[in-house]
Amino acid sequence: MFKDLIAKMNRLNGQTISVPIECDEKGYIDKQCPSKECEFLFKVQKDDWKDIFKNEAVWCPLCRHEASANQWHSIAQVEHARKQTLAMVKGEIHNALLSGAKEFNHRQPRKSFISMTMQVKGSPVQTAIIPAKAVEEMRLEITCEKCNARFSVIGNAFFCPACGHNSVTQTYADSLRKIQVKRDSLDIIRQALIMSTGKDEAEVTCRSLLETCISDGVVAFQKFCEGLYSTYGEAPFNAFQRLEQGSALWEKAIGMSYSSWLEQTELERLNILYQKRHLLAHNEGIVDAQYIKKSGDASYKEGQRIVISEKDIGELLKHLDKLGSGLKAACNKA
Repeated sequence: MFKDLIAKMNRLNGQTISVPIECDEKGYIDKQCPSKECEFLFKVQKDDWKDIFKNEAVWCPLCRHEASANQWHSIAQVEHARKQTLAMVKGEIHNALLSGAKEFNHRQPRKSFISMTMQVKGSPVQTAIIPAKAVEEMRLEITCEKCNARFSVIGNAFFCPACGHNSVTQTYADSLRKIQVKRDSLDIIRQALIMSTGKDEAEVTCRSLLETCISDGVVAFQKFCEGLYSTYGEAPFNAFQRLEQGSALWEKAIGMSYSSWLEQTELERLNILYQKRHLLAHNEGIVDAQYIKKSGDASYKEGQRIVISEKDIGELLKHLDKLGSGLKAACNKA
């Protein structure tokens, strides 16, 4: 009387159950870094996952962890698949018991001194697998400049998940965006700190954040230039932390200097910001004779401490973005 159940159990034994994964409205599917230290959630274009990505290796856009393609299901997808598989197996067993009970009852003689019936509670269960839903769309969409794979992230991405390529231009854009976010979040941070720790701590923290923006911008531009310049040779150590030396290197390499993209007044202003960064890094921000000489900044006297304003950061981002765009275009043409 349990032949349906036995047959169903035999079919389920060793059966592979596939759980579909839905893509979002833009055609992206969810992936997640399998490294326990990272678990970065991102998306890849569904067609590119099939046509461009390789089974042998996929890379995390954030930490560059490498693993085979079958290890990149998200935690939510795995949990959904587990629940769907368990529900399907339970449903198949339940339906087989219903079918067996119905057949057993049908075979009982209608007129008999002793009669037996079998009852299985519940109605037949739908055993179709429900696809794993996609998480909401991610705003930052990226196309790898090397392999053309399309992927999207929240926050930052430094590596292409399809080929592992580290894009200096993408990293530079992300770095400038982080500085912008840091500057634009100061009021929120200040108010939160005032509520939790007090005005003094809030002011010290926000001033420190502004000062780190200067250093972050100079270092980001240095790394960007070093990456682009590697095609033309090896630049002297930290050459792109110095505007004059960096500009001369580019003029020799591609026939264009920083003055090709920035006005003289913009270069002078950027030089002041670079010199302020140098003071912060090497002299605790205290003005000395070298700063006044190299920057031409007559608004300070020796012994004063420089002040970094939100306006300074805005100008830094504007000038570095113009230089980055110009250099990228020029190097692509060369």
